[in-house]
Amino acid sequence: MASILVCSNTVYAHVHSALAVARHLAASGHRVRFLTGKPYEEAVARADGVEFVPLTPEAGPSIDDPNASFPERVGLTGLAAARFDIENIFLRPGPHQLAAIDEALAAEPADVVLAEASFVGAVLLAARSSDQRPAVVTLGIFPLALPSPDTAPPGMGLPPLAGPLNRPRNRVLNAAVDRLVFAQAREELHRLFRATGAAVDLSLLDAPVVLPDAYLQFTVPGFEYPRRHLPGTVRFVGPLPAPQVEVPLPDWWGDLDGGRRVVHVTQGTVANKDRRQLIEPAIAALEDRDELLVVVSMGGRGAGELPGPLPANVRVAEYLPHDLLLPRTSVMVTNGGYGGVHRALAHGVPLVVAGATEDKLEVGARVAWSGAGVNLRTNTPRPERLRDAVRRVLTQRSYRDAAARLSAEIARAPGLAGVDEVIAEQLAVRR
Repeated sequence: MASILVCSNTVYAHVHSALAVARHLAASGHRVRFLTGKPYEEAVARADGVEFVPLTPEAGPSIDDPNASFPERVGLTGLAAARFDIENIFLRPGPHQLAAIDEALAAEPADVVLAEASFVGAVLLAARSSDQRPAVVTLGIFPLALPSPDTAPPGMGLPPLAGPLNRPRNRVLNAAVDRLVFAQAREELHRLFRATGAAVDLSLLDAPVVLPDAYLQFTVPGFEYPRRHLPGTVRFVGPLPAPQVEVPLPDWWGDLDGGRRVVHVTQGTVANKDRRQLIEPAIAALEDRDELLVVVSMGGRGAGELPGPLPANVRVAEYLPHDLLLPRTSVMVTNGGYGGVHRALAHGVPLVVAGATEDKLEVGARVAWSGAGVNLRTNTPRPERLRDAVRRVLTQRSYRDAAARLSAEIARAPGLAGVDEVIAEQLAVRR
């Protein structure tokens, strides 16, 4: 068994994704410590066998609501938001994170350091000579952002073009983004590398993939853009399993057996403060479709937040068990969280995606590119666009076929067993 240090930025989706891996490793008998900010001490404490190690505020600022912490970020989307986040939210804490890792390793050596891909401290650690550090493994919990002539820069939501113009377009866009849009971030990262004694000429998009000993991407190849020259560090292991949470069934659960096709609507568990973005437009779009049952999950918010009375074909709950709901679902309408989209695809459910913040623009682009759904490329879709998108997904067989194809690929993926395999490989190399 190994001693493993897991690292995550102080933000809900990052912590809970990395914590799913930590729980699995602890259950497998490994010694597991979890390095993140104090706001998630209780969440880590609830994971059996996982020990919490705190980040200082400088190393682990809470970024669950980045617009509240950084008012100048409000209104930024796409590349502008990505540039701001890279420079202010992720790069700035990097040296403090590396110091926290070194302190944790001095207190108790580790065989492997696992870190979600935005944790810059682990990237700086990976830049050291392999004989001066433990094995470093990156967790790819969001769409693969590795620059390539085969793909447009992340943050633009542009899928590959069919035909000969794809690579020329991408070369121009990647060069512009790297040397102009992210020039300041690139220089700052190089300054951080130099401060640690490393001579590395990589961007913050390349470095988390290329520098570690392994990079685990939690999806399947069919849901990721193909790249002709993928680094040997990259391993596709399939999506993380859904959280195992006891959710009581609502009293209307039996209505799912009434023969109507089910449309599941969700804004996830994080970006759901403004129900007017997706939930209310989706209800308005489908309220006159009596042949459909519209099932809304509020992601932890009370059903009473919705203006009443609800249409006759709408059912609402604070939380819903996806493992029981998705096998009964014909289409899922979502703002495009990486985990939720994969849970739908694992059950062969096609999607309508309406999201344009964080990684959601890239997730939605991959849904459309893979053929498994419709991407509306906005946080605030109009009801008529939602109505048309749901109609298309329900009536065109190609969407269901693509979702079924991805479901079969996900079923063949190793999942967390792939994490075990990579850790065993790294331990064997070190020994």
